[in-house]
Amino acid sequence: QVQLVESGGGLVQAGGSLRLSCAASGFTFSLFSMSWYRQAPGKERELVATITTGDLTNYKDAVKGRFAISRDNEKNMVYLQMNSLKPEDTAVYFCNAHRISTYRPPIDYWGQGTQVTVSA
Repeated sequence: QVQLVESGGGLVQAGGSLRLSCAASGFTFSLFSMSWYRQAPGKERELVATITTGDLTNYKDAVKGRFAISRDNEKNMVYLQMNSLKPEDTAVYFCNAHRISTYRPPIDYWGQGTQVTVSA
């Protein structure tokens, strides 16, 4: 079955770094755009970063220059390197797989999330 399993979250001081990992299985990873979303308490889930099947990347303005998304199609992994973390980065981070097909409805898979807490 389809699985997205995030890891790497934790508690870090402001200015520190974390690297999130997402292990994918059960689908053809290379055909999906991969994204990281986050959801802070009391807020809606928001898109943080995306990497396409062609390795094009896009970031939320608030994380540009601090976060970097990457993927390894051989290992079916996607990563989010987070540097210069700020307290406002505190959230549950979710891995997402997305595919748009011409003849089928869009497909979205989600992981269970990993908590990132940045202390001031």
